[in-house]
Amino acid sequence: MGSDHYFTAAPASAENLRTIRVTLADRELEVTTAGGVFSPDRVDAGTAVLFASMPPLPPSGNFLDLGSGWGPISITMALAAPHATIWAVDVNERALDLVRRNAEALGITNVNAVLPDDVPDDVVFRTIRSNPPIRVGKDVLHDMLERWIPRLDERSDAWLVVQRNLGADSLQRWLGSTFHPGYSVFRTATGKGYRVLKVRKHGNPPTEPISLT
Repeated sequence: MGSDHYFTAAPASAENLRTIRVTLADRELEVTTAGGVFSPDRVDAGTAVLFASMPPLPPSGNFLDLGSGWGPISITMALAAPHATIWAVDVNERALDLVRRNAEALGITNVNAVLPDDVPDDVVFRTIRSNPPIRVGKDVLHDMLERWIPRLDERSDAWLVVQRNLGADSLQRWLGSTFHPGYSVFRTATGKGYRVLKVRKHGNPPTEPISLT
């Protein structure tokens, strides 16, 4: 892949399109992936841990998949919450093209695959579900989270999966110190070397978490 990374804006490596079979939202699906994007051959272990650990989605609203890759989180949210609007955000143009391609092939119409600056400023998110691109480096990652977590709606949550040996615990501490007051940060699950972190944005005045049942 040369100097390309999955967070490269326009990968120069060969596209090498491929079709893989995956299980998303309890459905067996065929999706298209490619070289130059994150985990092109499977749903990666971290995303699988996130899927196993996160609660049911709200029935509607704007949802954010931050660092969408070819779209496993976006596709899952779109199928599970057909009345929601999913924002699949990535800097990798090839990844965004794959999200659009997969959504169209699966008949999904509630996904917007866009660059970060193309999300309208007035959109707030009922939830954020993300396997964030840790390898962009700490400063870039922190900038990303400082940009998007404040755009949670009141009494809404971000769910992030991070590999333990890539700094999950230090990220949890940073989240707790950066988003305070007005937020709570918890580690909700551990599995296969990953941590699942929950960031809740409270209301004003703070209230108990809402029930999604």
